[in-house]
Amino acid sequence: MTTPVVRFRIDFANHANVGPGKIALLEAIRTSGSLSQAARELRMSYRRAWLLMASLNESFVKPVTRSTTGGKGGGGAALTEFGEQLIRSYRALDRDISSLAARRLNLISPAVATRAQSKATSLRRSLGHNRV
Repeated sequence: MTTPVVRFRIDFANHANVGPGKIALLEAIRTSGSLSQAARELRMSYRRAWLLMASLNESFVKPVTRSTTGGKGGGGAALTEFGEQLIRSYRALDRDISSLAARRLNLISPAVATRAQSKATSLRRSLGHNRV
């Protein structure tokens, strides 16, 4: 049986939203301490990562990340306490929604065909064989 996966985005206001991509970026920044390393880990361009981080920081009155400038040791990026809270809140909601989806879709999930089953069923139907 497959477990349904729900992906969601929260729109706080016009142009102020958070979804799985931005949360993954914040988590990668937390782990690496670097926006460029986080971008590499997520296989996105530095520019895209920078734009996402800037969007997050502009979406709230409290900063989500803080940057340090380069120098001998190089620059970096870190989450603020608000950024950490944003991740915790999003992940808690993600767990709640996933649990609810599993309960609500428990009668549907067993009927989901795998890709191989789906191709075989389609082939049988196109050949006029209705038995599965």
